[in-house]
Amino acid sequence: MSPAAASSLATGLAFVFVALFSVWHVVPWMRRHPATVALMACLWVHALRIVALQIFSARAAGFHVSLGTARAIAYGDVAAGCLAMVGVWLLRRRSRVVVTFLWLFIAVAAADLVNATVVGVRENATDTATDLTWLILSVYVPILWATLALAVWQLATRRRDLAAARMGEHHPDQSTMDRSPQRGRADSEIDKEHGR
Repeated sequence: MSPAAASSLATGLAFVFVALFSVWHVVPWMRRHPATVALMACLWVHALRIVALQIFSARAAGFHVSLGTARAIAYGDVAAGCLAMVGVWLLRRRSRVVVTFLWLFIAVAAADLVNATVVGVRENATDTATDLTWLILSVYVPILWATLALAVWQLATRRRDLAAARMGEHHPDQSTMDRSPQRGRADSEIDKEHGR
């Protein structure tokens, strides 16, 4: 099997597996937590896009893409990673502009992924990708697409939750797991028994 074929197979399987993981595990988790927490989880995945800066060392080790392409990929990913961190900050501050900003982030992040895919295909990037570069292209990129889709879903379906969070009704780190007064008392009694 050629390197390009192996990479294509791995990428296809990664999309399938990530989709299944999202449906079976991530979506139920997101439904149990505030929209702000669910969105922050997606944004933290994108904050790690700074790993794209390794493309410059990858070029030195034999990854055959032009310097212009390397710069476009690296700087686009770094910009998306920084925007993701601003999004986390705005969510934590319950900013009134957070929803608008997150839609902007999604547009920028998706456009960068599309651009990187186009220039990567044009320069046959998968033919010479190895090690970390191969993992990024074949595994991390499908995860990025999945988390963007999940963020879009959260923004589109939980507008009321996000509006309430901006009004201060939810703290970004607060879980929505039901804690009835009886459960709270039971937890306190257990803590007392254990000397906490």
